[in-house]
Amino acid sequence: MAASPTNPYSEAGVDTAAGDLAVELMKSSVRATHGPEVLGGVGGFAGLFDASALRDFRRPLLATSTDGVGTKVAIAQAIDKHDTIGQDLVGMVVDDIVVVGAKPLFMTDYIACGKVYPQRIADIVRGIAEACSATGTALVGGETAEHPGLLGPRDYDVAGAATGVVEADAILGADRVQDGDAVIAVASSGLHSNGYSLVRHIITGAGISYGDNAADFGTTWGEALLEPTRLYTLPLLRLIEQLGDSTGVGGVHALSHVTGGGIAANLARVLPQGSWAEVDRSTWSPSPVFRVLSDIAGSTLESAEGTWNLGIGFLAVVAADKKDAAIAALNAEGMPSWQVGTVGFGPRPAGEFEQGAKGVDGGAVRLVGAYADGAK
Repeated sequence: MAASPTNPYSEAGVDTAAGDLAVELMKSSVRATHGPEVLGGVGGFAGLFDASALRDFRRPLLATSTDGVGTKVAIAQAIDKHDTIGQDLVGMVVDDIVVVGAKPLFMTDYIACGKVYPQRIADIVRGIAEACSATGTALVGGETAEHPGLLGPRDYDVAGAATGVVEADAILGADRVQDGDAVIAVASSGLHSNGYSLVRHIITGAGISYGDNAADFGTTWGEALLEPTRLYTLPLLRLIEQLGDSTGVGGVHALSHVTGGGIAANLARVLPQGSWAEVDRSTWSPSPVFRVLSDIAGSTLESAEGTWNLGIGFLAVVAADKKDAAIAALNAEGMPSWQVGTVGFGPRPAGEFEQGAKGVDGGAVRLVGAYADGAK
């Protein structure tokens, strides 16, 4: 009897059967994000999205964003928990689109791994799909690539890209910001997905294992540090509409997603040149996770302001006469919000400010005062 033929690709470390099983396990989660605009189902070479609704726009502009989760995935791998990292990905990608006032349409994802473990891939994609549903985004396609020899068998990384749409005359941004506008903070759920290289450095240096009990949080360290990124898209889109005028723009002038670079740098990106704002630390108390990590490191919260969000996930720059309505609306959405500052266009106070960031020559921002001691 002749020997069964071998599979050279399998011998090289790529298991196509495992990849097919992963797709089968994730199908129902992905389909749950599909409305009538999505054509072709799961598994095609390209995702198809019916854009006929854009004909109702006066001048539709497409907004796009791409990102990953960063080294937070190392913690998910360390404790073998993969069902929340997908929400982090959607938060990093889709919530960048709403910054310009755009409504997300669809998203694609990419997972690179050393070896396909079907259930693990399905857990990751299920998290992506559930977060897509929560932000009104269709998950129209993706790719899982096995890279043996480049990544370890248990290693993986995730990335994604999303596309949204906004009317040309409804774009939010620095050109709408006015003297006296209020700067409203919207609370984060924790670390979100930035600054994890510093987090891991602190944890490793302290000899802490991710499986160790974290008395301050009532969970293991790994579980506490995997708290998923809060999703802001739909509450912010509803806020824009609620405070808008006939063009869809009114009380909300600019939005900033507080990610890498921290509060001051990300706010400066959406303020116009010549403007400035002081963010008052005394208006909130950073979440316990930030305080505990800073204490372990023997550092101050202020020293991490260029790395962590320190309790603020989004900033909204709104008309002064709309600030109370904005705060009330966001709080009603379960998004704790409060005023942290005011935009000025005149001479700014003496001292050092951060001016623009990420190649944007925007406004000037600095944090002032001392953080509140109690919980906000």
